[in-house]
Amino acid sequence: MELREGQVAVVTGAASGIGLAMARRFAADGLKVVLADVEQGALDKAAADLRADGADVHARVVDVGVRQQVLDLAESAYDTYGAVHVLCNNAGVGSGAEGRMWEHEPNDWQWAFAVNVWGVFHGIQAFVPRMIKSGQPGHVVNTSSGDGGIAPLPTASVYAVTKAAVVTMTESLYAHLKAEHARVGASVLFPGPHMLRTGLWESHRNRPARYAKERPRRTPYRSLDQWESAMKEAGKEVAFTPVEEVAGLVVDGIRADRFWLLPESEHSDAQIRARAASMLHRANPSYLESFILD
Repeated sequence: MELREGQVAVVTGAASGIGLAMARRFAADGLKVVLADVEQGALDKAAADLRADGADVHARVVDVGVRQQVLDLAESAYDTYGAVHVLCNNAGVGSGAEGRMWEHEPNDWQWAFAVNVWGVFHGIQAFVPRMIKSGQPGHVVNTSSGDGGIAPLPTASVYAVTKAAVVTMTESLYAHLKAEHARVGASVLFPGPHMLRTGLWESHRNRPARYAKERPRRTPYRSLDQWESAMKEAGKEVAFTPVEEVAGLVVDGIRADRFWLLPESEHSDAQIRARAASMLHRANPSYLESFILD
């Protein structure tokens, strides 16, 4: 797909992190941008900053876990600009779960699925039929993660399960779009290859009351800065990928109609090979052993 000035890109989770970086990159390339985020203050600031840089911006507060709000987002985007060419289903949350899987609260699962899985599906259902019907070139980018999308990090199993679901959903979307001979492509994004400075670590700040935790956490939430400090104290340096680099990967991938937006990484490639070999040889998942807790 050729990205051209005047086209319209919709980005969820757009007030910070990867979403904001994608919105900035689209705007820099001359696209009009629709920003959706659950956090009003951060969304207002993101929209104001983009407008100050000359971007044409439409912003709307949206909880992607609520279907009607995503349908309303689509109505608003089409009412404002008349078309949508790029859809980035990027909004995501950590679950706040701790302990063994069987100890997790149902609300940890329900909240993570509402945003990370249902939010992607709501976006597909709200926008894709109109994108196809327009007959114009289009593209859908769904944000997954190496945690789950490639292999799970067992200490974050709820998040991993949701991100694995995003990969399968995007594979299915790709096949359905091809079967329809649509001019709309699909990609699954694996941000990285290193850690990213995003608000995902503090997702709990926006956790809805309907998914409130039923009991206090045994350990307090840790910010990214606190986690990084703990890693340094343990003698482990952490590499970070700039979110702008992820946005560049997305734009290049859309232009190339590339399904796997998966940056090159020896670590990821080794995980992919190990998991594939485990399946092909019907062997136990030894690639998880380094993560198994005592």
